[in-house]
Amino acid sequence: MINLTFFDTKEYDRVSFDTYLKDHNLTNISIKYLETKLNADTASLAKGSDGVIAFVNDTIDNVVIDKVIEFGVKAIFLRCAGYNNVDIKYAFSRIHVYRVPAYSPYAVAEFAFAMLQTSNRRIHKAYNRIKDYNFSLVGFTGSDLHSKTVGVIGTGKIGKVFIDIAKGFGMKVLAYDKYPSNIDGVNYVELDELFSKSDYISLHCPLTEENYHMINKSALDKMKKNVIIVNTSRGGLIDAQALLDAIKSRKISGACLDVYEEESDIFFVDKSNHIMDDNILLQLIAMPNVIITSHQAFLTNEALDNIAETTINNVVSFFENNSISENEVCYHCPNMANCKKNRKEKCF
Repeated sequence: MINLTFFDTKEYDRVSFDTYLKDHNLTNISIKYLETKLNADTASLAKGSDGVIAFVNDTIDNVVIDKVIEFGVKAIFLRCAGYNNVDIKYAFSRIHVYRVPAYSPYAVAEFAFAMLQTSNRRIHKAYNRIKDYNFSLVGFTGSDLHSKTVGVIGTGKIGKVFIDIAKGFGMKVLAYDKYPSNIDGVNYVELDELFSKSDYISLHCPLTEENYHMINKSALDKMKKNVIIVNTSRGGLIDAQALLDAIKSRKISGACLDVYEEESDIFFVDKSNHIMDDNILLQLIAMPNVIITSHQAFLTNEALDNIAETTINNVVSFFENNSISENEVCYHCPNMANCKKNRKEKCF
C-alpha cells in the first residue's frame, strides 16, 4: 500500500483524486486528506506516509524537507506547475520532487483573456450597476482589441494559447521569453521595447530569482499610459507596492491579478469574517480599476482531472515503476532535454 498525505485540500481536490483512483481501480493507493497547509509546524502530520501531495502555497523549505524525510516520506508530489515554493537545491540528493507541468494551458489562458476583457469593457462594473437597477452607460467606454498591441511575457504552453486567442481578436503580438520559440505572427523583443509599445501586458512565466519583481517601478515607468496588466502566473513577478503607486498616479488603466505575492496565507481561504492586515492588498482591492481573483485561473473540470491523473501517474512512476519521469524537478537539470542521466535513471 502506498500511503500519501494530501495538504491544503479543497473539496474539488478530493473529488477529482478519489474519482481518478476509483475509475482506475488503484486500491493500492491511500490518501489522507488534510485542510492545513504544509509547513514546518504541520510537517509532522505526514509521519508514516510514503509521499506528500502539496500545492503552490505550501512551504517546502530545508526545514520542511528535513522533517518529512525524518518522518519517512520518500517523495514530494506537487499538484501544480510552479515550484518556486520548494528549495530545489536543498532537495537534490535528499528527496525526489515531482510536479504537474501542464494541466490545462487553455484554462489559464482563457481566464487571463476573460480578465483583460472584463477590465477593458468594465463588465464587472456593469454587472454590479444593473443589480441596483442603474442602467446608465456612463463610465463604461472601453477600447477595441482589434489592431491593439499585446505584450506576452513567457511563451510556453499557456503563453502560446494566450497568443492564439489574441491573434483571433486581430491583435498585434509582441513577446519576450528567455528561450524564444518560432511562432507565426509573433515578434520577439527585449523587455524594454515590450513595455514601451504594448497596450496590454500579460504574464505567463514561472517565478525565478532572476525575474522576481520584473514588473517594478522602472518597468512601469517605461509603459504606455493607460496600459492594462494581467498576471495569472506568480504574484512575485510584480512589485505590488510599485503597482499600487502606478495606479494611484493614473499611470496604468487597469490591473487584473489572479495571483498576489503575499497570497500564501490569504488565497483559497474564506476571510470574510476577518480583518485584513495586508494594507497593500486592501488598497488594491479598493481601486476601481483593479480586478483580483483568488488564484482561480487553473480551476476547470479538465484541469482538475489532468492534475489528478498526472500526480497519481507520478506516484506510480516513483513507487512502482522505479522509472525516470519528465515531471521530476531536478536542481542540476533545469529541463529534461539536458538530463545528465539521459532519462534512463532517476536524478539521484
